Amino acid sequence: MVLGFALLLVVAVVPTTYIELATRRYVVSPEAAPAVPWGVVFGAGLAAGGEPSPILAERLETALLLWRTGRVERLLLTGNTDPYHDEIRSMRRYLTKGGVPERAISVDLEGLSTFDSCWRARGVFGVQRAILVTQAFHLPRAVFLARAAGIDAVGVRAGGGRWRALYVWRELLARPLALVDAWVHPRPPLPAATPLAG
Repeated sequence: MVLGFALLLVVAVVPTTYIELATRRYVVSPEAAPAVPWGVVFGAGLAAGGEPSPILAERLETALLLWRTGRVERLLLTGNTDPYHDEIRSMRRYLTKGGVPERAISVDLEGLSTFDSCWRARGVFGVQRAILVTQAFHLPRAVFLARAAGIDAVGVRAGGGRWRALYVWRELLARPLALVDAWVHPRPPLPAATPLAG
């Protein structure tokens, strides 16, 4: 019993600590973010009526701030595109209402996980430098996977530094898998031509 708990602790805590330490210097404030070609915004669910969930709205507001201050030239949106839960459509509508032109938005219709989104950003969309936009609980894993995919990525926290207990527990399970994904999958090559819109 004690041995099993200790093993579980090692499996969960060691990868979490490793990823936190490995990515800490790549997490910056919006004001300190470099000017890069791409901002990557990860989906995070919808509220009633197909509107962005509160967590997703925080990400989109941060993306708008980066766009308006010239930190990013384009935004890559990743998320679910189920007909009854189309995050991409909602995200795109939110951003265009906020002033981002359609030509500056690309969408990944198959970015269903953080791993998929990061690998496809590099291998399908040709992203080489990017700011990742997500909450503090998710940002270290996203930055870790993006950099493992060969993207010169920094992260900007959406919604300040607030943590949410449910998502913290999810990260304890997801981060060991992130290490496995990063070590097992080869870095994707850059595509011959970069998709610009979708």
